Parts: sequence; C-alpha cells; structure tokens
Amino acid sequence: MDLRLAQRQLTTDLTPLYGSREAALIADWVMEHLTGHKKIDRLARSAEHLPDHILSQYYIYRSELLAHRPVQYVLHESWFAGLRFYVDENVLIPRPETEELVQWALETITPTGPLIDIGTGSGCIPIAIARKLPTLPIHACDISTGALHVAGRNAAYFGAHITFHHLDFLDRQAWAGLPPIRWLISNPPYIPLDERSTMAPHVTNAEPALALFVPDADPLIFYRTIAEYSSRYLQPGGGVFVEIHEGMAASVAELFRSHGASAVEIRKDLSGKDRMIKGNW
Repeated sequence: MDLRLAQRQLTTDLTPLYGSREAALIADWVMEHLTGHKKIDRLARSAEHLPDHILSQYYIYRSELLAHRPVQYVLHESWFAGLRFYVDENVLIPRPETEELVQWALETITPTGPLIDIGTGSGCIPIAIARKLPTLPIHACDISTGALHVAGRNAAYFGAHITFHHLDFLDRQAWAGLPPIRWLISNPPYIPLDERSTMAPHVTNAEPALALFVPDADPLIFYRTIAEYSSRYLQPGGGVFVEIHEGMAASVAELFRSHGASAVEIRKDLSGKDRMIKGNW
C-alpha cells in the first residue's frame, strides 16, 4: 500500500465516526506519526509503499481508531501550548480552551509566589507555565497515581521543575500537606453526570470519568472547595484561575465572591462560551 492510498483509506474509514474534516485531520496526524514526514513531504513521496513493519502498525492504529479510541491515546501524544505531551487513558486529553486559561493566567502571574495546579492530569498546565516562568515555584496535585506518573514523565521530558503531590483535594485534611500558595490554577471536573449520554463515545468510553464528571446533585463541588481553600490559605495578593462549564459561570462567580474573592471576572473562550473565571484573594 502506498502513502497516498493509506491516507485516503484511513480518512474514508474514519469519516462515519468523525465527519470528513476531522477524519482527514486524524488520518494526516497518523501518517505523519508513522512516517516522520510532514504532509508536503508525503505528497512528494505519495507513490512510495509503506514498509511491512509500518504497514502492520498502520493496521493496529486503524483498528484502535475504529473502536473509538482517541487518536491522542492511540499515538500517545497530544499538543498543548506548542508542546507535545505524552498522554494515555490515565489523563484527560488537553484541550485548546485550557490553553486559553493558561494564557490568561500568564498575563497576571508573577514569579513572586508559589503556584499550584489542582487536578494536574498530564501536567500540561504547570509545565506550560514553567516553560514561561522557569523561576516560579510550582506545585501540582492529583488523586490519581496513574495521572501523576504521566505528569512526572512529561515534566522530566521538558525539564520542568514541579513538585507533585498525591492527594484528594476534596479532603480538607490533605491541605495540611501543601505549602503556602499565592497562585492557584485548575481545570477541575465540571460536567454533570446527566450530560454523559450527550457526549461522544470516544470521550466517555476512553477518557477518565474521574477527571470529567461531577455529581448532578453538587456540580460545583470542586469550585466550592477551591474557594474555601483560597479564602483560608492563599497568600495575600494571590489569584485563582479556573476553567468552568459554560452554564455555570454566574454560579461559580457568586460562589467565589461569597468566599471573599474580589475582582471576579468571567472570560469567554474563542468559541464564545463562558469558559474561565479568575478571582483575587
């Protein structure tokens, strides 16, 4: 099978699952990963046949993709803030809107006080910040040992100096194990369980539910805990940046204000959805 036919066939196979545009993007990503060549270079080599070992891997990837496994997990890579992160099913796949959260935070954060990322997952948030502010003391925590393994692997790869903590942030007794913090950033779980049925299978069947969903009866559980922690422990002049469910902006903003936050601001993502909130303590 030559390069042109391999990409065309993969795009055709994936179109019923993802639509033609996304299927083409996934096929291009897979072919670049397999061959090590960008699209323009593959066009010049389009009549070349795939070696047997690459063709064998191609069929493995194809089978996994058709089983609704996200391409990022299939290839064990995901791009965030211009960096290629290792990912697997222990962590959420980094999203563009979370990049926007990091960019917003970097407009305010100064290297004068420690930062913590709550629910770090792949470590993409603190690592992206560390690349921009290498002298900033950075901490990150997660309840999942699998996630911390992935985050540690990524931090080592990028040479980011981050102190990781294995703890359940919802357990207030665990806060005693954290150092004084001035800045807090988080993309916590915020999707109510009753929305699960409306989501794509490659999300609900592959990405960790622990990092996605919150109880229908208490969808603000993480924001309430973050607000309580910040009111009690955040150093004066500190700030909090969180990603939010588009339908919860007003509720989270009011929750922050009720716990003493000032200058609370809601910001939309590039899709025009209320996606981020910051507050000062």
